[in-house]
Amino acid sequence: MEASTITTVILPLSLAIIMLGMGLSLVVDDFRRVLRYPRAVTIGLANQLIVLPLFAFALVQLFQLPPELAVGFMIIAACPGGATSNLMTHLARGDAALSITLTAVTSLITVFSIPLVVNFALQHFTHVGSEFQLPVVKTIIQIALITLIPVSLGMVIRAKAPNFALRSQTTVKILSTLFLAALIVMIILKESAMIQENMLKLGPVAITLNLATMAIGFYTARFFRLNQSQTTCISIEVGVQNGTLGIIIATSILLNPALAVPPVIYSILMFFSAGAFIALMSRRYRTTATTS
Repeated sequence: MEASTITTVILPLSLAIIMLGMGLSLVVDDFRRVLRYPRAVTIGLANQLIVLPLFAFALVQLFQLPPELAVGFMIIAACPGGATSNLMTHLARGDAALSITLTAVTSLITVFSIPLVVNFALQHFTHVGSEFQLPVVKTIIQIALITLIPVSLGMVIRAKAPNFALRSQTTVKILSTLFLAALIVMIILKESAMIQENMLKLGPVAITLNLATMAIGFYTARFFRLNQSQTTCISIEVGVQNGTLGIIIATSILLNPALAVPPVIYSILMFFSAGAFIALMSRRYRTTATTS
């Protein structure tokens, strides 16, 4: 996957627009919810920030992937759930408020945790010197520019023009999701040869990582007796990663397009698994509603 206008300009711009849309749906009370529902938020954050990277680390070693591909999977595992996870949670009848809270908090934390995870992966798998590491401060600034600042701007718009924000947030979410899907289709068409070459090799790793972490999120939430909507939310938040950010880190920050192959493969496959999960949970919700 070669660096191009799509990966260096269109993807960062599109992610900024998507994060702006997420900001339109956020208010300060979403962050206060961390204190109101600490158990659900703690379980979600633990799965997203600790379990997911650890499982990815074990998985890439189990499959004995080449160094660059192993680092690519660690990049996607370090990324937060994107705004897409909020829409998917809503469609699956999950706890949308919890989803927004987890996405907002993880988006804030991963600005600082991504450089740590990725630098560890680079050192462990490629054994490169410090000159090949992510520049921590520069990376934090770059990620903030395309994630935190657009979200903050969206929140300011929500505070200053709440009626406009409320009217537009559903439309913006849908359009953002469609925009992201269109970008993925563009990448698939442009990089079809690369995807065909790597799908058989990386597909099993990507789908195992995706399905296993969704299952871990689901059953840990069940173990701690969260309700069905919270369980659905946590499962999606752990499994649906911000692939766009992963591709940007690989191509625009690390300037190594080979590292973007796993995030691309993962982004494609996660839509299918998440779609199946949405259908399953929606059916279960309708069955429960009918029998109650």
